[in-house]
Amino acid sequence: MTDPIADYLTRLRNAIKAQHRVVEIPSSKLKKEITKILFEQGYILNYKFIDDTQCPSGTIKIALKYDNVDKVNAIKCLKRVSRPGLRQYTGYKDMPRVLNGLGIAIISTSRGVMTNKQACDLKVGGEVLCYVY
Repeated sequence: MTDPIADYLTRLRNAIKAQHRVVEIPSSKLKKEITKILFEQGYILNYKFIDDTQCPSGTIKIALKYDNVDKVNAIKCLKRVSRPGLRQYTGYKDMPRVLNGLGIAIISTSRGVMTNKQACDLKVGGEVLCYVY
């Protein structure tokens, strides 16, 4: 697999379209950090990191968040920005705004993985991994 982050986002997208409550994804350090950010920003209901004997890196179990009334998911769109063949970097002055500030961009910086707002506050730039809204 050449792009594990794209696989992570695609598994989430497919689970949302099929209206699953829980999705299991193979784990890595970067995927764990992205999952923590999605939980902190309120896009997913809950998550759990499971260490398996079958998969050496373990799995991530994510409970998706749906509205009780009209069964609409909290995540409308997951868009991969930087790819292995075309990396997208940004400085803190040119930080992307997603849906005019309503969405988030997940940035991989020298100080760790964070949202575009956190990176702008710390005045660090980095690789734009994905947009979430």
